[in-house]
Amino acid sequence: MINDNLLRRSAGRHGWKGLIFLAFLWLAALLWILPVLWMISTSLKPETMVMTLVPQWIPPVVTLENYVRALQKAPIMLWFYNSSVMAVCGTLLVLLVDAMAAYSFARIRFAGSKLLFIITLCTMMVPSQVTLIPLYLLFNRFNLLNTFWVVILPRASAAIGVFMLRQFFLGVPVELEDAVRIDGCSRYGIFWRIILPLARPALAALGIFTFVWSWNDYLWPLITLSSKEMYTLPIGIATLVGYFARDYGMLMAGAIIASIPTLIVFLFFQREFIQGITTSGLKG
Repeated sequence: MINDNLLRRSAGRHGWKGLIFLAFLWLAALLWILPVLWMISTSLKPETMVMTLVPQWIPPVVTLENYVRALQKAPIMLWFYNSSVMAVCGTLLVLLVDAMAAYSFARIRFAGSKLLFIITLCTMMVPSQVTLIPLYLLFNRFNLLNTFWVVILPRASAAIGVFMLRQFFLGVPVELEDAVRIDGCSRYGIFWRIILPLARPALAALGIFTFVWSWNDYLWPLITLSSKEMYTLPIGIATLVGYFARDYGMLMAGAIIASIPTLIVFLFFQREFIQGITTSGLKG
């Protein structure tokens, strides 16, 4: 996570202050990674070695028994499938809806566009908990509770995504669109063939943000999904705490399985993610 070249340049330019800054960053990274390392270590220990008076970071005996028991005692693969469908569909919807909205705010002038964009940004200040009851009553009226739709549809758009993509689209030269338009390309053609391919880094960054948020979302699926067969992975893993409260090895194995997809997504798209952050106005 820490850019070594950046740290070395900082230490070289600022002397002892740079070294203190470097030490602080490494300490922060170590504090962040310790719980993850302990979770991995616990998941690989035999059940008799999980709780010992002297903690052992490196287990003397490595076993996958906890992973096997987690897969046998709970429908983790079914919960994995449910989470995958909801997170992927929700992410694709956000990318499509936010891209169209952001392009409209960036390029199309219509009456009230500025006011509408300000209202869109203001929705970011409304806590998501405020909308829980109205959304629940709405989906209950349409008999969509305990379905994939009740989790996917509320994620169909995100104001932060509209803002992020609009900032990127504003950086695309208008002359490029004018040149394509002279060649006979329509507005829709410019959006699909020119703008979206250019916005791939910003879309990748927004996609990772949305996927991770959707994958880890707990409160809304907990309220709206009532059957065990429809649970997402975070809810399913949480129910295991009640049934197997003292089986820490199995619980840690389940947590590791739940965190693998988000790690894979980030590793695959980390270059586009960093490029998208730096080109869409979200850099610090």
